[in-house]
Amino acid sequence: MAKQEQTERNIVDSGQIAWYLVAGVIVLFMTPGVAFFYGGLVKSKSVISMLMLSFGAMGIVGVLWVLYGFNMGTMASGDGNLIPHFAGNPFSDFGLSDMAKSGENDSLLAVFYGSTFAMATVALVSGAIADRARFLPWVLFAGLWATFNYFLVAGWVWSPGGWVFDLGETLGFDVSTIDYAGGTAVHINSAAAALALAIVLGKRVGFAKGADKAHNVPLTLIGVAILFMGWFGFNGGAAALTEFEGLGLIIVNTFSAATAGILGWIAIERIKEGKATSIGAGSGAIAGLVAITPACANVTPLWAIVLGLLAGGLCSLAVEMKYKFGFDDSLDVVAIHGVGGFVGCWALGFFATDTGLFFSGNFEQLIVQVLASVGVAVFSVIITFIIGFGIEKTIGFRVENEAELAGVDLVVHGEEAYAFETDREPVPA
Repeated sequence: MAKQEQTERNIVDSGQIAWYLVAGVIVLFMTPGVAFFYGGLVKSKSVISMLMLSFGAMGIVGVLWVLYGFNMGTMASGDGNLIPHFAGNPFSDFGLSDMAKSGENDSLLAVFYGSTFAMATVALVSGAIADRARFLPWVLFAGLWATFNYFLVAGWVWSPGGWVFDLGETLGFDVSTIDYAGGTAVHINSAAAALALAIVLGKRVGFAKGADKAHNVPLTLIGVAILFMGWFGFNGGAAALTEFEGLGLIIVNTFSAATAGILGWIAIERIKEGKATSIGAGSGAIAGLVAITPACANVTPLWAIVLGLLAGGLCSLAVEMKYKFGFDDSLDVVAIHGVGGFVGCWALGFFATDTGLFFSGNFEQLIVQVLASVGVAVFSVIITFIIGFGIEKTIGFRVENEAELAGVDLVVHGEEAYAFETDREPVPA
């Protein structure tokens, strides 16, 4: 939400403030949820590394968001823009000193709530480079990518004056781009970045279908459970700004799409492999949640179920892309967040209430959804490749092959995820 528009709909009800705070807290918990989800999927010798990529993103992105990211990402419509329709002024209230002095609870809570989205989006990218990334270059990448990608894209999508937000008006249409909670800004954006970064770092040693298995399935499903819970705040938190308008529909749609996503994924898995797996069920839930993210306030529950089934099935099939095209997206960020994000964004062009093709009879909603999502994806690929390639060719991004085989955890962090008594050195008598 743009800061200027924020003052026009101040939160005055204590219930609204309470929900906004609770929503922010559970969305904050989603980034550790990403860490657990990813951590269970990697090798046992890469768990600490995977967790630290998420927590490193929390550290650097959280600080930068408060210093200047909120201004870049939420002021695209005000005076003093750095670049009209493209970037707010990062120095307009550096460190939010003026906002702090004003004591406006709603604006300060908006900073916190927005920060949780920024941290989670950056953490999602890390799934593409599991088992082979160095930590400090990742932190540098996270800071640069947040600055030159996410902070900008958030403003484009959610701030009046951002080019994505105003795309329908720019084209002379009677519709606006729909991305209620981040199908474009979060999921397509992070997936496009994941693809570019996976290409920059190259394939893991021994990359092949079936070569890597999840080392800790319960840890992964704990991550899924945390993400599932957090998604209700992710999709529904902004309803606090509109006196809870549409909150019930958002919650039901989020739940419906996630559960349908489970069925869609395991149905395809059962047909392809002959078995339905727990990892598949968890991935299907995430796929359904990704797809409903942009659409949660603009479809009926029946269409949310359809959307979840489509996302679960298509994302399951999309996992094969990395083997067919030869890019090592370790934990299927492209398949789940990219494909799921595009399904959710483009489906709105067909069955968004009132404006979709099935209801309005015209293609305007579909056109703006496609242009916005593709535009963000292309931008993200380009910016990510520039940043990732620059880091790899200067200080180095990827660990040596020997370190990858020995285990990233010990080499990079000097820790092990699992220390058993039999592994300890004997204590001298």
